Amino acid sequence: MSHSVSSQPAELVSAINLPDSLRDHVRLLGELLGDTLLKHEGAKIFKKVEDIRTQGKNVIAGAQDDQPLLSLLSSVEDAEVLPIARSFNQFLNLANIAEQEYSASIEADISDHLDALLSRQVDKLGKDKLAEVVNTLKIELVLTAHPTEVTRRTLIHKYDKIADSLSSLRRADLLPHEISKEQNSLSRLIEEIWTTDEIRNERPTAVDEARWGFAVIESSLWQAVPDFIRHLDGLSRKRLGAGLPLNAAPFSFYSWMGGDRDGNPNVTHDVTQKVILLGRWMAATLYLKDLKLLAGELSMSTASHELLAQLPSASTTPYRDTLMPAIHLLENTVEWADNQLRGQDAYTNSAHVFTERKQVLEAAQLCYRSLCSEGLQEIADGPLMDFIRRLNCFGVNLVPLDVRQDGERHIKVLDELTAYLEMPGYRDVGSYSQWDEPQRQAFLLEQLDSKRPLLPREWPMSEDSKEVLDTCRVIAQQPREALSHYVISMAQQPSDVLAVALLLKESGMRWNMPVVPLFETLDDLDRAPSVMNRLWQMHWYQTYSAGDQTVMIGYSDSAKDAGKLAATWAQYKAQEQLVSIADKYGVKLVLFHGRGGTVGRGGGPVEKAMASQPPGSVKGVIRVTEQGEMIRYKFGRKRVAFNSLSTYVTANLMATLAPDAAPKPEWRELIEQMSKVSLHAYRSVVRENPDFVPYFRSLTPEQELNKLALGSRPAKRKSTGGVESLRAIPWVFAWMQVRLNLPAWLGMGQALKFALKQAPDTFQDMLVAWPFFASYMDLLEMVLGKADLQVNAHYESQLVDASVRPLGQQLRADLAELGELILSIKGQKQLLDHDPVLQTTLSVRKPYVDPLNFLQVELLKRERKVGSISADLERALKVTMTGISAGMRNTG
Repeated sequence: MSHSVSSQPAELVSAINLPDSLRDHVRLLGELLGDTLLKHEGAKIFKKVEDIRTQGKNVIAGAQDDQPLLSLLSSVEDAEVLPIARSFNQFLNLANIAEQEYSASIEADISDHLDALLSRQVDKLGKDKLAEVVNTLKIELVLTAHPTEVTRRTLIHKYDKIADSLSSLRRADLLPHEISKEQNSLSRLIEEIWTTDEIRNERPTAVDEARWGFAVIESSLWQAVPDFIRHLDGLSRKRLGAGLPLNAAPFSFYSWMGGDRDGNPNVTHDVTQKVILLGRWMAATLYLKDLKLLAGELSMSTASHELLAQLPSASTTPYRDTLMPAIHLLENTVEWADNQLRGQDAYTNSAHVFTERKQVLEAAQLCYRSLCSEGLQEIADGPLMDFIRRLNCFGVNLVPLDVRQDGERHIKVLDELTAYLEMPGYRDVGSYSQWDEPQRQAFLLEQLDSKRPLLPREWPMSEDSKEVLDTCRVIAQQPREALSHYVISMAQQPSDVLAVALLLKESGMRWNMPVVPLFETLDDLDRAPSVMNRLWQMHWYQTYSAGDQTVMIGYSDSAKDAGKLAATWAQYKAQEQLVSIADKYGVKLVLFHGRGGTVGRGGGPVEKAMASQPPGSVKGVIRVTEQGEMIRYKFGRKRVAFNSLSTYVTANLMATLAPDAAPKPEWRELIEQMSKVSLHAYRSVVRENPDFVPYFRSLTPEQELNKLALGSRPAKRKSTGGVESLRAIPWVFAWMQVRLNLPAWLGMGQALKFALKQAPDTFQDMLVAWPFFASYMDLLEMVLGKADLQVNAHYESQLVDASVRPLGQQLRADLAELGELILSIKGQKQLLDHDPVLQTTLSVRKPYVDPLNFLQVELLKRERKVGSISADLERALKVTMTGISAGMRNTG
């Protein structure tokens, strides 16, 4: 394994692998950025940037080591650091735009995959069975505002405009003046970007994050979703002989923005209420705009008897008149929600507002049926059909809200309550927190069955407990369709689920809100099947859940707790067992995957993730988080969103219709042993090595990450505590910044050596015939492909005390050995040989990312030496963080 895993010669980088149009666009954007740099910063800065870039390319080509580059960077004056850092950062952002726009341009290939899949499966299953699966697809995407989106909204809008211009330049029929116009637009946009501060000065609030989520829907998904469903409808007609049902909704969107209060004190009950109101206002506004356009277009005078019978008198515009009550309802809802948000509730009529889909859906469906009966099918299948499908996918507030809270918070409420009440029968065994699990369950079930209220009107509770109950009361006041699930972080026992149900009941909840346990740590994942087995045996809970259950699998914290391999195998086993137990009780189980953007947090390509699920765990239904910057990468633009939706449907159908067989007993035995070896190796470093915490804290910019106003949530769940209290996102972010990517590979080298020694034939069989394991190994290779030993060693030499450097030397040796092992196992000369485009793009980015790393080291060294640096240098430090993230295409 070389010092840098991206070691393609520089002359090859410009000649191979990158498609011509992508290479041309990257070059064009780079030239325009250079022009802007020269114009605004002068020839001296421009020359230094070019010299640094050239030295970086020489390092990649093997013409020299990195010392000349380091010497050049050390000669940079303080006043020059910021513009130089910004130039490399912006080039990487522009390269990302070009790559994403290119990916969107190959939309036809992705659509062909779905068409080919339907063609293959119809021959195996027959049209009727395949149609049943396609018509009942249920893909639930949960938008979360985890603090991984480092780019300011104002720049995102400009980046979108750049992508639009690149898309226009791809057209073959442009006239010379049109080409010039687009290039001038690009030049202007790049200058606008350069003269805009790319770093947020203030953290976004939870409400700001929610507004951003609504904006993604309005600008992209609002059009992409009905467009894709129309496309799927066309493929169904072509391959299955019939289109989708009118009310088909293969996608549903949900949100944690404004509902996720786990460790985020900034998400209060007031914030949750405001976010729900904003969603209802936004939904009513968008539907109202669509409905007014429809009322104008549906001007025809012939209508069915069914429709005419609904009107009070003869009408020459029956469709318009049928839609008018819904228009008035939405108008009143917009006014009501607006006044509520302004605190002017007295001036609006809250009795006549949009609270259920059917209030608007019934009128739209009536119009649809009437048009069809009058021979106007083509008109019915136009914008009216799109409107109906939007209603079914987005509901009354665009994204029904999940509420997430740490299970310990519920225990604290009940502990304070039982201590205050001194309840008969329980007084002698203390308060709730002191009871064992059977005592807790008995108490909770007794209270859930009781008709008497449990909560006193007034009692001395802590502020934390008051906030939990206030949140439950806010939830109880909302329309049912505005909410989705109540998620319990760090769920450990059946009582955690029952406790939420009781608190909701006592707060006035009138319907059974689904309660979702989130199993996160290794122990929790191992315990998850027994917890759910006990719940599903309870008569009370059987009635409450009505045979439907969602269980959330945590990827981030389990990997941080146990290392990637042990966590991944524990997740697989838990899902297998949960599916088996759910089938036993006749429960319709939905597995909710809490994936992050990076491999260390469960990320990776959708198709690989779905293909590696345990057989029988998908069944056409899946729920997945889309987090932080991944929302923008996957859904920020209409064409990109269309492709992402197509990928999800294709992957879901593959996992449902052609799941892989369960792992062979010998595979299961070997990976079980490998995960134990990996777990021991991982924890021996992270938990048991006394040098680890000081090494981590000094090597990485973990302490400085708080300077980045990434999101509304603190970096730690608790204000005190060490690495164990650090959230998985900054944990991964910090290691990615220093190019070691430790969370995704630590412990894997020992596991591979064990397997190759103990059972080489079984290991090879797993690699070839088990998609779950093959996918894992591919993702591991990708992680190593983004690591850089030479850069990491420079961080250590400059920032880490000599007494703990041996740990870093050992970690790099382990990583290098792991890289060589993977090359040997896969029979490759270099990492990522199977993915030459990614291999080349990493090489292209290296001359821009490395200088940012070296600048970051220098700035960290200066700040830590004197305790502070100038405002411009601090801004430059933040720019290096965002630039490295852009270069690696990962934040957290």
